[in-house]
Amino acid sequence: MEEKVILVNEQDEEIELMEKLQAHQLGRLHRAFSIFIFNSKKEMLLQQRALSKYHCGGLWSNACCSHPRKGETILQAAHRRLKEEFGFDTPLEERFSFIYKANLDHNLMEHEFDHVLVGQFDGPITAFNPEEIASFCWYALPTLEKKIASNPELFTVWFRIALNKYVFTGM
Repeated sequence: MEEKVILVNEQDEEIELMEKLQAHQLGRLHRAFSIFIFNSKKEMLLQQRALSKYHCGGLWSNACCSHPRKGETILQAAHRRLKEEFGFDTPLEERFSFIYKANLDHNLMEHEFDHVLVGQFDGPITAFNPEEIASFCWYALPTLEKKIASNPELFTVWFRIALNKYVFTGM
């Protein structure tokens, strides 16, 4: 099945659908979401992207990120992907959104209208999807911020931007 993304304008209004890889090759603005998951100890769940991913393989990122399908709300898509990637679900709340554009590996470009959702989860993670995730860990924000500051190249660009907005805007 060919995966498509929803192209949008800067007001997040839908324009058309485009094949996902083509949108990343052309750097077209499309709708996306990023999920931040915290536990009750205020640690953030990170995933190391599978090495086989078509971009940013092996980099560390937020718990989950993806694109909604046609006719799917951001919240519906977020719950779907969280279950598909980590095997659990939890209540999520959208906190903010932002637009960014960045060059990636493999001559691809990310240009997204990214919706950031936040949730809490304290259960065991026993069923993560190895096609999506190579590894995962929990980090306290102060430790994570130091790791990103000293080695930003180990983390995805969208995660660094979103985390900065989350931390410094008090979201």
